[in-house]
Amino acid sequence: MAFSEQLSDRIREALLPYSKHIEEKRMFGGIAFMYKNKMSCGVIKDELMIRILEEPYQKEIEGPFTREMDFTKRPMKGFMYVHPDGFKTKKQLDKWLAYGIEHAEMASKKK
Repeated sequence: MAFSEQLSDRIREALLPYSKHIEEKRMFGGIAFMYKNKMSCGVIKDELMIRILEEPYQKEIEGPFTREMDFTKRPMKGFMYVHPDGFKTKKQLDKWLAYGIEHAEMASKKK
């Protein structure tokens, strides 16, 4: 399954400040970006996939460009898809990526 290389490149550029802790892995038929060995975001087809904490999830899932991640045909807790219209600008993309980094930070502290 193909995924958007253009979006992947935008994510790589946006995550440069974190590059010391970023690793890329192919999964879900796309690419995932791991931060401190925890999944933070990814690209599946042309959509952005974000790991997100429960509180912002509840707010953001009601938005016009988001939907539950249902890769397994069942909703996956803490994951959401963002439609391309929801990350057209750098500011929009940065907002979503910040959620992913926040989730990974919290997950790495739970060790």
